[in-house]
Amino acid sequence: MPQFQIRIHGQREESERISALLESAFEADEAPISWFETPDGWAVEAWLFGDDVDAVGNRVRDALGADAFGAPMTVETVDPDVDWVAVSLAGLKPVVAGRFVVHGVHDRDAIPAGLIGLQVEANQAFGTGHHPTTWGCLVALSRLLAVHRFDAMFDLGTGSGVLAIALAKATRRPALASDIDPLSVEIALENAEINGVAGMVSVVEAAGFDHPAMRGRLFQLIVANILADPLKALAPEFRRRTRAGARIVLSGILSTQAPGVLAAFRAQDFARERIIRREGWSTLVLVRR
Repeated sequence: MPQFQIRIHGQREESERISALLESAFEADEAPISWFETPDGWAVEAWLFGDDVDAVGNRVRDALGADAFGAPMTVETVDPDVDWVAVSLAGLKPVVAGRFVVHGVHDRDAIPAGLIGLQVEANQAFGTGHHPTTWGCLVALSRLLAVHRFDAMFDLGTGSGVLAIALAKATRRPALASDIDPLSVEIALENAEINGVAGMVSVVEAAGFDHPAMRGRLFQLIVANILADPLKALAPEFRRRTRAGARIVLSGILSTQAPGVLAAFRAQDFARERIIRREGWSTLVLVRR
C-alpha cells in the first residue's frame, strides 16, 4: 500500500488544533504527525498509508470536520526509494539547546565558543535537535549537568544517539543507550564515532530495560524521548532502576498527555522538578523521592 505525505498550512493556533485532531484520529495508524513554523506561517505534516490520493485526502477531511474548510492542504505520493527524512532535514541550520548545538557536517567548524557540538546528519532516525522533544531533552540535560554529577547514565530509546552523545561529551563519562530498532542502534553507534565518543557510548538493541547490559543496574540519570503510553507502562521499571535523588528526563509527550504521564510517575515515587514546553510538546524533569 502506498504512503502519502499530507501538509496543511495555517496559523499557529489553527495548526496546533489540526495536529491534535489528526493525532486523535490516526492514533491506531501510528502515523507520524508534526506541526512546525514555515517561512509563510505554520504547517501540519502527516504521513499516512492509503489506496490513493483521493482516499487519503477524504480520510483527513473527515477527521478535521469543519476545520478542513479554509485550510490549504496538499497530498502527495511518497516515493519509497527516497529518504524523505533526509530530504526534509537537509540544509537545516544548527540548533542551540542549552549548552549544546546540534549541527550537520557542513557546520562543524562554526560552533560558537563555549558550546558543545553534536554532529548528527539527516537520516532515518529521529533526533537532530530540530524536533521540540529532542530540543527539550537537551535543554533539560544542560541544566541538570550544570549542577549535578551523574556517573550512571542511560538513554532509553536513543534513536540517532544524540542524547547519549550529549551526555558523554558534556561529562566525559560513559553513557549507555538502547533502542528497539536495529537501524537506530547502527546509526547511534556511527554518530558516536563521528562525535569522538565511541569509547564512552555503548548502544544495545533492547525493548525498555530488557537487556543483560542493564540487568541489576541502578541509574542516577535516565533520559527517555519515546512516547507517552510506553513511558507510562515503563514507570514501575523506572522506579526499580533508580534510588532517591536520581533524575529522569521524559519526552515524546504532547502537552495534553503530560498530566497522565506525571500521574503515572508520581505513583512510583517521582516528583516533578521542571516542565519544558515547546510547540505543543512537553519535556518532564522528575526526581526520585
